[in-house]
Amino acid sequence: MKNQFVELERHLAGEIVGQKTLIERLLIGVLSGGHLLLEGVPGLAKTRAVRALAGGLALRFQRIQFTPDLIPGDLTGSDIFLPQEGRFQFVEGPVFSDIVLADEVNRAPPKVQSALLEAMQEGQVTVGGQTRGLSPVFMVIATQNPLEQEGTYPLPEAQLDRFFLKVHIDYPSPEEELAILHREHARRQAPEKEPPPAPAMSAETLLRARKAIDDIYMDEMLERYIIALVGATRDPAARDAELGEWISRGASPRATLALAQAARARAFL
Repeated sequence: MKNQFVELERHLAGEIVGQKTLIERLLIGVLSGGHLLLEGVPGLAKTRAVRALAGGLALRFQRIQFTPDLIPGDLTGSDIFLPQEGRFQFVEGPVFSDIVLADEVNRAPPKVQSALLEAMQEGQVTVGGQTRGLSPVFMVIATQNPLEQEGTYPLPEAQLDRFFLKVHIDYPSPEEELAILHREHARRQAPEKEPPPAPAMSAETLLRARKAIDDIYMDEMLERYIIALVGATRDPAARDAELGEWISRGASPRATLALAQAARARAFL
C-alpha cells in the first residue's frame, strides 16, 4: 500500500510545481480521512492540486463552485417531481461523491455552509426529512480566499473545528515560478492532451490504508507532548505574555485527536 502512496506523491509532484508542504498535507488528509481547508490568494494552484489528487485516485470526484446565490439543495440534492409517474424522485447532489472540492467555500452564504457542516460532521445529509448516508471515504477539501478580500463570508467556528488540517498556501519562490512559466509555455507549444494517469488506488485500498494508520503504535511520551501542545493554546498567557495576545481561544480535544492521527499518517508516509 505504501508504494501506491509513493506513486500518488510522484503524480502530484508532476502536476504541481513546488508546494511540497501542500502535497504532504493532501496525502496526510487522504490517509487520515479528515477534511482539509486550503487558504491562499487566487492563482496559487489550490484547485489544480485537488484535481490532481482526484486524478490519482479511483474515487468519485465533484467540484462545487461556491457563490453567493448557491442554495443548500445545490450541495445535497433535492426531490424532483416526475409528472408522468406522479411521484418524487431524489436526485443526489455533489456531496454524494467520495472527494468533494468546495471551491471558494467562504463565498457562499451561511445556510449553504451549514449544509456542508452537517455532511462533514455527521457523514450524512437530511433532505425532505429523510437522512441519507454518504460515502465511507467521504472527504471535503475546501479552498478559501483570505477574509480581507471582498465578497467573502467568515466560516463559523463550528465549521472550522470540523476541518482536520488548515493549509496556508504562499507564493512560489522565483525558481519555482520560473519552472511554472517554462512548463506552461511547453504545454502551449504542444497542446495535445495526454491520457489521464491510471488511478493509484481504489476506495477499498484507501480504507485498508486508513486501518493500517490506526494500528501504528504511538508512545505515551509523544501522546503527552501532543496534549501539552494543545493545552498550551488554552492558557497561552501562562506560557508567554505575548503568546496570550496571539491566541483568542484554545483548541478543542478534537485537535488533540487530529494531531495524533496526522502524526501516525506522517509516520506511514
